[in-house]
Parts: sequence; structure tokens; C-alpha cells
Amino acid sequence: MQRRYSLAHLTLLSLDPPAMIQAAAQAGYDACGLRLLPFTPGGIAYDLMGNPDRLRETLALMHDTGVRVEDIEIIRLGASFEVDACLPFLETGARLGARNVLVSGEDADAARLADSFARLCEACRPHGLSADLEFMPWLATNSLTAARRVVEAADQPNGGVLIDPLHFSRSASTLDDLADLPRPMIHYAQICDAPAAIPASLDELIQTSRSARLAPGEGEINLQGIFARLPQDIPISVEIPNDAQCARLGAQAWIRHCLEAARRFFSAPPGQHPAPQQRP
Repeated sequence: MQRRYSLAHLTLLSLDPPAMIQAAAQAGYDACGLRLLPFTPGGIAYDLMGNPDRLRETLALMHDTGVRVEDIEIIRLGASFEVDACLPFLETGARLGARNVLVSGEDADAARLADSFARLCEACRPHGLSADLEFMPWLATNSLTAARRVVEAADQPNGGVLIDPLHFSRSASTLDDLADLPRPMIHYAQICDAPAAIPASLDELIQTSRSARLAPGEGEINLQGIFARLPQDIPISVEIPNDAQCARLGAQAWIRHCLEAARRFFSAPPGQHPAPQQRP
């Protein structure tokens, strides 16, 4: 089976979309993700919605390289969420040929969060996009069970849950929860690795997530257990930001290393986790 590998934008967030397409192509990825809206106020994002020249350049490079856009980021579902504000983002995603929208659930009001997610799914559907809720230990939607509850309450055919091994391993989520997740809720998954020890502080938890992840096989997350319970035909988003390694190896060498590590992991015989690799 031929897996499709996508380079998550967080892995090289300093690159704008055209540069991201070129880097993904040179490293051998099939696709990439693009962050068009920021995850934090004032955070890095690339507003293709308001920059038609850059959008045209991105589309031209996609055509020339064959690299597609797998997912677009990020819709934040907070208390003040307004779906109409997302429409230019979704329209741009459709122009890029994206399939998935990464969503974070940040509203502590469960009923309102489910309603917001349902309205987002409805807005995504005409554009051929799924809405994929990524749980993170420090957000209102902080576990697989919490994310599934939102998706089920919204009851939309294109609603899904996004599994990030780092967040899965550091939240109140279990392999049984994952095995029980309905197949229609799983559109794609991320891959990375990290030490088994969970950071004691919230700041450390977030810092690891954003800038100190490891390539598959270089940490101690139970990737074998996680991916044994996920469909084998879903795209894999390689999300491995590591500021120190990127600076030491160079960005292009780092993303190539991450792709090679992901391929090595998935090429291992069933039930056999690759031996830990020496970090480059």
C-alpha cells in the first residue's frame, strides 16, 4: 500500500506557502499543510485569502511540482466563533484543493462548542472539506473522548477527530478509546515522537509541542500501538517541529530526515516497532 505523506506547516512554520511547496517537493513529500490563520494572537500565519499574487504563485508551484495541499490551518472554536468569518478561508482551501481543515476546540461551553463545530462542518461541506478536531491537553477539548463527544454531538458527516501522537500520549486518552473511534471520523493523522516523560509545567508541555518534537523512532511514544488502531489508508501529516535540529542540520535536511523516519516506521513488519534510531 502506498501511503501519502504530507509535510505539516508547523514543522517549518517560517516558510511561506510557495517556499513550503518547494521544500516539500525537494524532500520527497506528496503534499503539505498550510497555516493560513494563526493559532495564537499575532502568531505566524500566511493570509493567502488577502494576497491573490501569493495564492497564484502557490497554485503555480503546486502544478509544477505535483505537491498538493492536504490540510489547511487553523480554525479556533472559542466562545466568540463566527462561521461567516471563516468563509474566505474555506474558499481559499477549496482553490488549493485541500481536503481537511484542522480545528481546535477552545470553548468550555460544551453545547456551544458542538453547535459551532456543526456550523463549521456545514460551511466546509460545499468545498469538499472535512473539519478535523485536534484535542490538546491544555485546551477545553483535551482528550480523544472529549473530541469524539463534540463530533458526535455535532452529528455531521464530514466531522472528524485528528490524532496527534504527542497529544494522545500526554492526555487522558487510551488505546481502547482509539480502537473504538468510528472509521468515518478519521480522515488523516499526524506523526511525531517524544520522550515518554510528560513535562511538569504547561509552558514545557506547549514548548515541546511547538519546537522540540522528535522523529519517529527517536522517542518513546507508543507509535506502534497508536497506528495499529488507525486505518492503514489515511494520509500521514509529518508534524515534527524541532528548532535545535532544524538549526543544526538545516531545514531541508531536517524535513528529509523526518520523512525517512516516517517511512521507516511504516515499512516495519506488522507488530515490529523499528529499533530506536540514533538522532542525526
